[in-house]
Amino acid sequence: MQVSLKAPISDEAHLTLPGSDDTLLLRHWPGKGDPVLYVHGATFPSSLSVGYRFGGKSWADDLNAAGLDVWGFDFTGFGGSSRPRPMAMPASGVAPFGRAPEAAVQVSAVVDHIRKTRAGVPVHIVAHSWGTTVAGRFVADRPDAVGRLVLFGPIVRRELRGLPLPESIGAWREVTIADQLKRFVEDVPPSHPPVLIEPDLAEWGPAYLASDIGAAGRNPPAVRIPNGPQADIIAAMSGQLAYDPRRVQAPTLIVRGEWDNLCQGADAAWLTQALGASTKADVVVPRATHLMHLEHGREGLFAATTAWLAGSAS
Repeated sequence: MQVSLKAPISDEAHLTLPGSDDTLLLRHWPGKGDPVLYVHGATFPSSLSVGYRFGGKSWADDLNAAGLDVWGFDFTGFGGSSRPRPMAMPASGVAPFGRAPEAAVQVSAVVDHIRKTRAGVPVHIVAHSWGTTVAGRFVADRPDAVGRLVLFGPIVRRELRGLPLPESIGAWREVTIADQLKRFVEDVPPSHPPVLIEPDLAEWGPAYLASDIGAAGRNPPAVRIPNGPQADIIAAMSGQLAYDPRRVQAPTLIVRGEWDNLCQGADAAWLTQALGASTKADVVVPRATHLMHLEHGREGLFAATTAWLAGSAS
């Protein structure tokens, strides 16, 4: 499926969270098939992940071309969603916000909205990185609302020592294009050619800065993001995963890159064993990292995800 680069990323709407003034930006690629919701990771919103187009095609476009009714959203503090008050305050001395329990409430609101528009059918969920901890928590609490589950580069539980206390890292942090590029390429073997589709983030980088209205006014330009996701990752690496995998009953696919240092073979084996689902699988995409959806390996990610959601992979 090829889509014009100038075509809108998706249909957009805003959803007000129950009992709150906060709003979430929803993105929708309408389709007649099953609904599927994408849950983004710790540092960039849905427009820069499932909705970002390389060569005229995004992951959402690929899912939509398979007949799926595709949805995405931005957590509060990201992209087109509202910015909670702590983001305008000094970061130090304030606990990280946007952690998994709070974020799972946002997923719940979006899933309820989707099901209301789709006569109550279960929603498939595809989640990336930190988003997998939020999705895992939601799926464990709301098994009736979920069809199939894809955990892309999931955060798992490790038992590392010497990490900072999760509560100590401040409310938010600022991320530059250079910060993102360093993180995106650090797991690629030094002798291997670049695997990013845009090796210098020539278009993705400016689009990232544009996701935060205040980014251009910082020196250097940087996107301010909630630190709750990073606190959850630190907690998981210190032995405290934000959900109990035993309570996840939905058919679950783990899909990861060969060079993903956040979800290595031992990590995926632990999670596969820990999941309560009776149907589960672990797929490794060669020559890919934790950021596979921005890399040439994304076609393997797309294929594995679509097959799983169709119920044809095991």
